[in-house]
Amino acid sequence: MNADATFSTTDRDDDPYAGVRETTEGPVYTVTGQDWDDVVGAAAAGEERIVVNMGPQHPSTHGVLRLILELDGEIVREARVGLGYLHTGIEKNLEYRNWTQGVTFVTRMDYLAPFFNEAAYVFGVEKLLGISDDIPERANVIRVMMMELNRISSHLVAIATGGMEMGALTVMTVGFRERERTLDLFELITGLRMNSAYIRPGGVAQDLPPGAVESVREYLRWMWDHIGEIEAFCNENPIFKGRTQENGYLDLAGCMALGITGPILRATGLPWDLRKTQPYCGYETYEFDVPTRDTCDSYGRFRIRVDEIKESLKIIEQCLDRLEPGPVMVEDKKIAWPAQLAIGSDGMGNSLDHIRHIMGESMEALIHHFKLVTEGFRVPPGEVYVPVESPRGELGAHVVSEGGTRPYRVHFRDPSFNNLQAVAAMCEGGMVADVIVALASIDPVMGGCDR
Repeated sequence: MNADATFSTTDRDDDPYAGVRETTEGPVYTVTGQDWDDVVGAAAAGEERIVVNMGPQHPSTHGVLRLILELDGEIVREARVGLGYLHTGIEKNLEYRNWTQGVTFVTRMDYLAPFFNEAAYVFGVEKLLGISDDIPERANVIRVMMMELNRISSHLVAIATGGMEMGALTVMTVGFRERERTLDLFELITGLRMNSAYIRPGGVAQDLPPGAVESVREYLRWMWDHIGEIEAFCNENPIFKGRTQENGYLDLAGCMALGITGPILRATGLPWDLRKTQPYCGYETYEFDVPTRDTCDSYGRFRIRVDEIKESLKIIEQCLDRLEPGPVMVEDKKIAWPAQLAIGSDGMGNSLDHIRHIMGESMEALIHHFKLVTEGFRVPPGEVYVPVESPRGELGAHVVSEGGTRPYRVHFRDPSFNNLQAVAAMCEGGMVADVIVALASIDPVMGGCDR
């Protein structure tokens, strides 16, 4: 914390963690719980500013974020965002892996929305290959179903952690309870709760296992019975509304100026959703609404996320009704990785039937499998940008190929990175206690920012 004023350091000399050091911007005080009265007294003595580092830590941001707040008492006069504490180098790593292996990396960016990361990247690869229209219908339906399940699980985390930061611990436990059931479905279908690398160029890694459809239908019944519990806790709760209404205000003009998308944008009344405005994966054939609000505040963003969970449940139900028998990977064997996978005691891998075929029946199949897995397929030269509507807004993949078996460059437009630009507009002029609520309404995931 920086302060232009100097205050007494009585009793500070005995504390090894509290001290004062001079910097070019003035003295810096390390504050502990015992000396806050001294700091407040020093600030009240004049008009000197106090600069507080909130973080780097985890204030409802699903990752490590640093906020630099200039305070005048409890009023935030300036708010700045510090990123980079979770940097992974995923985009650069993609240049050293073949096109299919890249899915394993991108799924780990926004780790609350792994299927959307996979989808944006895979759609880009398929567009470069010219096979977008060749994807089997069953694979597209499964992709839509998994993305909407993922939208539900992501929104539940946003609602649960936002409630926890405001002291509504029951909202947190209810939200995570429902999310656990969603992750159980991910594990049943893909073998993993997160980072599944399930959506692959040409289709999906494997077909739905036995019992998956029945489990998803049971999940839908459970969610319709329980989603109202969150609404009952929050919608008309005077304390919840008092903390969220008119908090983190950002109108349509501000969203347009800052490139803000997702629930923040739709809370201004604009029904901008790429599933409707620029449909992909057959979304134009599904019946669903785009929830909007006109409050431009944290409360409206919360209500939109709850409403979007309901719309996702409707889409998933339509997916189950559309599932017809068929392949889940393109027919071109020069592109399609084996989709004959099975979940065994050691996780997910090639089915025993497939292994028996390539190892004991066909030398050509063994050679092809070896070449496809170790070297990969070639993608024609070119570049594309493909966006999808993730739980946080427009997630886009800019994919560049030089004609080889590896990407030349992959860069993502992650909505969390863009949406965090709104921190200053939402928080400056408000109370420091409202910063956390505004941040929770943005719902940033730092794994997507620090790629």
